[in-house]
Amino acid sequence: MNWEFLKSDMKKQNGPVIMILHNIRSLHNVGSMFRTADAAGVSKIYLTGYTPTPVDAFGKVRPEIAKTALGAERTVPWEQKKNINLLLALLHRNGVYVIGLEQHADAVDYRRVKTKKPWALVVGNEVRGLSEAALRTCDVIAEIPMRGKKESLNVSVAFGVAIFSLLKT
Repeated sequence: MNWEFLKSDMKKQNGPVIMILHNIRSLHNVGSMFRTADAAGVSKIYLTGYTPTPVDAFGKVRPEIAKTALGAERTVPWEQKKNINLLLALLHRNGVYVIGLEQHADAVDYRRVKTKKPWALVVGNEVRGLSEAALRTCDVIAEIPMRGKKESLNVSVAFGVAIFSLLKT
């Protein structure tokens, strides 16, 4: 795994910012998060589990991702890793502070999370979220409080809310 982006991005104001999309089903959500990641200056995106990549196994562009990413799938470096737990362990060994975005009994309000350089934001499946095993490896679990009748936001919207808030810390 190439960690050169961590070294080069340490000079950025917010340091290296890593995004991990785990078991995301919707191609449109993946594309939307690529576009938001580009706007936020994310250093790298890891696509884990069955999250679709911008290109299929034959190298063909996935039009649903390309349509919502608007080219960000070509500007934000990405890598596919099937096993999230191995990736999270590797990130920890390389000094990355891991933030899980999930509604959970142990979660804190996302506005209270203080980031440490470098850091990674992990989002999970649209229905099931992140597994307990993945959450146990996070340094902190952050959640966005819901004030209305709906219990959650779309994963790509939640990612956008959280990433820009975390960049301010």
